Formats: sequence, structure tokens, C-alpha cells
Amino acid sequence: MGSRRGRDDWTAIALVALAEGGLAAVAVEPLAARAGATKGSLYWHFPTRDALVEATLLRWEREHAGAVIEFAERGADPGERLRLLFEAVWRPESAPEVELALLASAGEPLVAAVLARVGERRVDYLAAQYGLLGFTRAQSRRRALTAYSIYLGQGQLHRAAPELVPRSAAARRAHVADVLRVLLVDPVEH
Repeated sequence: MGSRRGRDDWTAIALVALAEGGLAAVAVEPLAARAGATKGSLYWHFPTRDALVEATLLRWEREHAGAVIEFAERGADPGERLRLLFEAVWRPESAPEVELALLASAGEPLVAAVLARVGERRVDYLAAQYGLLGFTRAQSRRRALTAYSIYLGQGQLHRAAPELVPRSAAARRAHVADVLRVLLVDPVEH
């Protein structure tokens, strides 16, 4: 018989399943089998599958969604924070598997709510950095949306076409520098 599982154990197991198989993989019987536990153990902590999904999504939001922002905050100025942020998300081990799985289930109300909060938090952070660099509020917001789109696209490349993703540290740094040059160029106003 497996050891007792707590709420944190179950959400950790559910996060792994989510990354591997999407929202459908967060199913009670397969999770219990994976954990070497009974369904009753899971239901002791979560009365329904939706309660487990919600707790798992909140854990992902708390622990993973803000981690890149926390890492970027080590930068001394907005330009360095943007560079750190992009370097962090371009590492191959940073492929956002859980996020990609969630995006595939964005029509689910629980998932949609978390994705909206996380997206808004990230875009707000990026926009604040652009604002500190002297861009107007509108320019900062547009650049933030573009930067976030690039992040999401990078995640898709990691999954769908990993051979296109720069592998060496030097190639990743050059790629980040190119992206930042594009995102930091002063706009031409019409």
C-alpha cells in the first residue's frame, strides 16, 4: 500500500498528468493508480474532480505562472528585467507544457479563468517594464501583448518543432537579443 497522500501530493500528481496528457488526463482513477493510492484517498481531499482541477490550477498559477516574473525582478533596470525574462522562457527546460495543455482546454470555465488572470498579470508586468523604458501606456500595452504572443509561440515551437528552437546558450542569447531589438525599437507614429 502506498503512503498517505495529502492535497499537495495530489495536485503535484495532477500537474504532471496535465503536462503529459492535458486536462483529460486529470482523471481520478488514473491519478490514483499513478499514486499507488485509492480513489478514496483523493476524494478525502477533493470532493469532486473539478475541486481537484481547481486546486491544481491554483497551484500552477501560484508556483509556476509567476516564477518567471520573480526571476526577472532580479534585473537592475527594465531592460535587464526584459532580457532575464526572455532568457528564462527560452531555455529548453522552460517549455510551458502545463500552460500549453491549458491553452488547449481554454474553453473550460475553470481553465479560462486561470489563463485570463495569468495572462493579464504577465501582460501588465511587461507593460510596466516598457512604461519604465519611456513608452506611452498604449505603446507599452501593444509591446507587452506582442512579447506575450512571442512567449506563447516559443512554447509551441518547443513542443511542435523543437529543432527550430536555438539550443546552445550562445544561440539563445543571440535570439533573445534579436527579439528585444525588435520589441524595443521606437515606434514610428503615423
